Amino acid sequence: MAEKEGNTHVVLFPLPGQGHIVSMLKLAQLLSTAGFHITFVHTERNYRRFLLTSSASHFHVPKFRFRTVPDGFPDDDTRSPLPFLELQESLDTKCRGHYRELLLAAVDEEWPPVTCVVADEVLPLSVEVPDELGIPVMILAPHSACSILTSYSIPELIRGGELPIPEAANMDELLQGVLGLEGIVRRRDMSIRAAKSIEDPFLRFELKMSKNLPRGRALILNTTESIDSLSLRHVRSICPTTYTLGPFHVLLRNIKDESHSASLSEEDRSCIAWLDSKPDKSVVYVSFGSLATMPREAFLEFQQGLLDSGYYFLWVIRPDMVEGGLEESELTASERRCFVKWAPQEEVLAHAAVGCFLTHSGWNSTLESIFAGVPMICWPFFADQLINSRFASEVWKIALDMKDLCGRGHVERMVKEVMSGEIGEELRKSSCEMADMVKKSAEEGGSSYTNFKELVAHIQSLSLPAERGGNVGEGMSVPAQGKSTFLMCST
Repeated sequence: MAEKEGNTHVVLFPLPGQGHIVSMLKLAQLLSTAGFHITFVHTERNYRRFLLTSSASHFHVPKFRFRTVPDGFPDDDTRSPLPFLELQESLDTKCRGHYRELLLAAVDEEWPPVTCVVADEVLPLSVEVPDELGIPVMILAPHSACSILTSYSIPELIRGGELPIPEAANMDELLQGVLGLEGIVRRRDMSIRAAKSIEDPFLRFELKMSKNLPRGRALILNTTESIDSLSLRHVRSICPTTYTLGPFHVLLRNIKDESHSASLSEEDRSCIAWLDSKPDKSVVYVSFGSLATMPREAFLEFQQGLLDSGYYFLWVIRPDMVEGGLEESELTASERRCFVKWAPQEEVLAHAAVGCFLTHSGWNSTLESIFAGVPMICWPFFADQLINSRFASEVWKIALDMKDLCGRGHVERMVKEVMSGEIGEELRKSSCEMADMVKKSAEEGGSSYTNFKELVAHIQSLSLPAERGGNVGEGMSVPAQGKSTFLMCST
């Protein structure tokens, strides 16, 4: 067994955005605990950003290496999250050949041939290139199972006339064509709700992205059987070999008792000392992730609503979060607030002083809040965040969904409801119950722990000659470079 582990080499290539990198890097660290050789592919810019963080100096994992590919943009380009199509085109034309060369040159005196690639579902070239080279591919979908189903159901929604959404339609009307989720998903909860025709680029992206799911030898999800039980049966009808290993960061700690940070931004730990000075369950933690931006007016409404609630709040405010930037005078002085550019989120959510998480409902943030047993107020921006917030409020009963609202009165009311009163007690009880289920999933004998062992065995089996039928570079022809028109997310 040790020899097989030593000859196993896994390449992982995430979409070059913070949320996807976090999920993929945690999975990479998990796979390294099996004794595998791990090659993690960063874009050149993101790797430089990673090296500037203190996390990089503490990242020491055996048989683990980073390799880089260009994203095709000038170094001084801001790589704004929009427009997606231009970024996709740049990655597809400027990165594809470099990625191919990386896979072909992956072998040296100390590193065996590539056993398989773990590809990001929403990064087409990470799937297509190894497939062309005859390298087995597994797919990581770094979002919730309910999000996967809503995307996969788009063709049926189009056939049924439910998409695109008509002008002046009731956005709270339930959709009937979402596989397994009838009676839950509203028009308002769809990531492509703004699409006016089937030629809308975001709608086309969702259609193409879902086609990647069945292409891999297996589908890997950062979730648990307990969280996504409603959706997983239907996901497995699409991808029979599906491994739920979540939450990755919890499973990693249970297996190796450590979890290296994957952040591309330096974490400001001064906020921990600030939290230490506050009573239990007295602080609202606010973070809208690494990509989302908001108008200045929305920021000011959130700030005033938080102040009017009377609770302490810790708010992550990235320099690029508010459109047009913020003046120092617009940050209201108050002993009840703490602003940081980036926070050690897992540690913050685990802190006794935190009583509520005002979040964008990104999947990593949602999982971290679930594990910590912290109820949420959800204000999603785009993509899977819209369906995550719906499930958090209506299915899991661990959050209030404030989707599409940001007036100071709404903010004040929802903060008070979650931090105190009957609604808050019910949400906290449900959050603690779900946290307990998630913790058990990641313990030895739990579903995530068991599924991880099965995934390791599956990957090891791909090293066998009968399964692979030869290794790259050993008499295999290399097809001509292809062309993809998938849409990409931000770096």
